[in-house]
Amino acid sequence: MLYLVRMDVHIPHDLPAERADEIKAQEKAYSHRLQREGVWRELWRVVGEYANYSVFDARDNDHLHEILSNLPLFPYMTIDVTPLAAHPSRL
Repeated sequence: MLYLVRMDVHIPHDLPAERADEIKAQEKAYSHRLQREGVWRELWRVVGEYANYSVFDARDNDHLHEILSNLPLFPYMTIDVTPLAAHPSRL
């Protein structure tokens, strides 16, 4: 099942820069693994914001929740999820 996910990141200003860099490195490694596995299908930056739009291919809602909640930046995110269905006019 495909999901369009918008993630907005809000890292607290009082989080030490060293810790923030650690979390970002973990996030990058995790996202690269999911992309190689074909689960994280698309990843697009939102211009001018610390945010992205992504397309995930998850088995179901619970699987997507597991993927998202395991993101190292998850505690610092606002996430909006839109389940996607095939459009009848799509080639």
